[in-house]
Amino acid sequence: MRSVRRSIPHILLIGYLIATLYPFVFVLFSSIKSDNQAIASNPFGFPSSFHFENYYEAWVNAKISVYFFNSLYISTLCSIVTIIFSAMGAFAITRMRYLKISKGMYQFILIGLLIPGNALLLPMYKMLNDMVFFGHAVLGTHMALILPYTAGALPFTVIILSAFMRSIPGEIEEASVMDGLSAKGVFSKIILPITIPALVTVFIINFISNWNEFLLANFFISTDELRTLPVGMVGFRDIYNTNYAQMSAGIVFSIVPVMIIYAVLQKQIIEGLTAGGVKG
Repeated sequence: MRSVRRSIPHILLIGYLIATLYPFVFVLFSSIKSDNQAIASNPFGFPSSFHFENYYEAWVNAKISVYFFNSLYISTLCSIVTIIFSAMGAFAITRMRYLKISKGMYQFILIGLLIPGNALLLPMYKMLNDMVFFGHAVLGTHMALILPYTAGALPFTVIILSAFMRSIPGEIEEASVMDGLSAKGVFSKIILPITIPALVTVFIINFISNWNEFLLANFFISTDELRTLPVGMVGFRDIYNTNYAQMSAGIVFSIVPVMIIYAVLQKQIIEGLTAGGVKG
């Protein structure tokens, strides 16, 4: 009876793993099938022949390569800029001795989490439509996504980094000041290296959020060459004909970067998620 109880969590985890991986396996198999007929006749089965040309057709002819690098550039840039500003803001709030101002700023940042993003769609559109960057209109360019992506991620990122920085012992900072480091030196040479696990964690979260974002990218970008991958994937849908094999290949292209990033940085992600719980 005791062994049965111990096996139940493992059975549940295996079932969850299968339920999580099966959609990806289904898309992977569909991406190397010949056409829609092959997918419809055997939707859940292993392909009888491999058609890797679907990846070439999706990458070149369907312009997945253009959408892919647009998403990669925007998601990476926004995540890095968000981390830079959020780390400086979290350091000022948690480590610098302006308690009343810091508490007020922290409460003000919390308000940013209470406002639904969709409620800001029309105000952002109006603001970006009136905005000019180096003599050019912002709306319809990548800046129309970079600005709201970065600003929208700041409240969450600042709060996460603030919670992590509060767990850092003050004695480390005091010893650094005694050694002659300025506030800038303490931030860059002491606090940032210690905060790397949390920085990697919020980078991954923001990157995935930016990578998968559809609504703003659909409304603020109208030029096909500037579209991101989620919006570009809609181009596979045609009222008369939809190539599901090539669509599946495009979906695989959209999943691979996230899987690679997690595989490379999973140690830092786990450390960032567990360190706050242990220390805080």
